[in-house]
Amino acid sequence: MPDASQEGRQAGRSAVDKALDLIEAVSRAQHPVRLTDLAAEVGLHRATAYRILLDLVRRGWALRAGDRYLPGAAVLRMSASAAGNSLTALARPVLERLSGRTALMVNLQVLEEGGSRVIDVVRPESLAMISDLRGEFLPVGRFAGPLALVAALETEARDRWLSRLPDLCGDTGQLRALIAELDEVERTGFAAEHGRDERLVTSISRAVVPAAGAPVCALTVVGPDAKFDRRQLVELYERELRAATDELVVALTTGSHTKGADR
Repeated sequence: MPDASQEGRQAGRSAVDKALDLIEAVSRAQHPVRLTDLAAEVGLHRATAYRILLDLVRRGWALRAGDRYLPGAAVLRMSASAAGNSLTALARPVLERLSGRTALMVNLQVLEEGGSRVIDVVRPESLAMISDLRGEFLPVGRFAGPLALVAALETEARDRWLSRLPDLCGDTGQLRALIAELDEVERTGFAAEHGRDERLVTSISRAVVPAAGAPVCALTVVGPDAKFDRRQLVELYERELRAATDELVVALTTGSHTKGADR
């Protein structure tokens, strides 16, 4: 807890100062950091830090992984160094192994309002003809990644997220179809898209969820339709995707990868 001198400095800081202090502390951390450690580092009471972090997570400046925090999509877009020290750095070995085991392109996405953002990609030379979409915004109605992320939200958070989609709110049929698709993704744990945005390309995505209802990111495997034409291959991709997302959950919540990563 902050001592008396820290409390005095705390009283003299504005709400903006406190938020920026927390963003800076999260961004310079070498691994996902606990709330208690963040509060101590910036000289805030734990409850105060928690309230501010809730808003930072909502606005995309921080991501929550269990009881730890790391830079959000807004920070990653602004700071290459933050990206190098956080989510993309933790996920990159997982993406590379998953791509190697499936011979497919693999991308990492984070949730934004209306869809998701691709923040890292591993693409085999053999799939150079498929756009990697790095840095692109992907709307929820056309891609597997945002479907997986939205489906992993708690019901109330999902409803709020959907309510901010003006195009859908005016189209009851389209909204009903999307909700049914999200329910199916929640049931199976996987989202799939077959050529909806890019012909002859299929993708399967799974959210990385360290705490129930709070997805941090999604991993998506992408390849030609022909790579998904046999059920046993799809089962292989889903099995490898499940293992990769589980591995990333461990990395996010402990700051290190599991020894089984090189199985």
